[in-house]
Amino acid sequence: MAMVGIVMGSDSDMPVMAKAADILDQLGISYEMNIISAHREPSEFFDYANTAEERGLKVIIAGAGMAAHLPGMCAAIFPLPVIGIPMHTTSLGGRDSLYSIVQMPTGIPVATVAINGGANAGILAAKILATSDPELLQRLKDYKDSLRLTVLKKDEKLQKVGYKNYNN
Repeated sequence: MAMVGIVMGSDSDMPVMAKAADILDQLGISYEMNIISAHREPSEFFDYANTAEERGLKVIIAGAGMAAHLPGMCAAIFPLPVIGIPMHTTSLGGRDSLYSIVQMPTGIPVATVAINGGANAGILAAKILATSDPELLQRLKDYKDSLRLTVLKKDEKLQKVGYKNYNN
């Protein structure tokens, strides 16, 4: 049974949403991924959001661009946490998406990550789930330590070869 739902309004969002899925895979968290448009297929959207809890979802990650209604509409229906990913748009660079997601009315919060922040959405979903899962919490701590080690290795290389030869 999936713990996290990953939804996007268009397959053009897939590269960003895949980053959330990659993190969940790394941390051993089950998820489902769907393309659902709140605007173009409202019946299917309402069915998805209305049945998410009974299907076992604990968190929904919803990506959307422009008017970005998908995260907010999920939050209006789904009683558990929703994480919104504003998508970069050509017209306004994703600021339109960001503003739409973060400016939800009182009582309908959507946790929001950076524009195209798929990886951070996956990490945030994992942190939410880890509040009641000590094994997942340890995997998150291990993940964080792997980030630290990556930076240490990069600095070690910089110190060894100097900035002029770093990327050669």
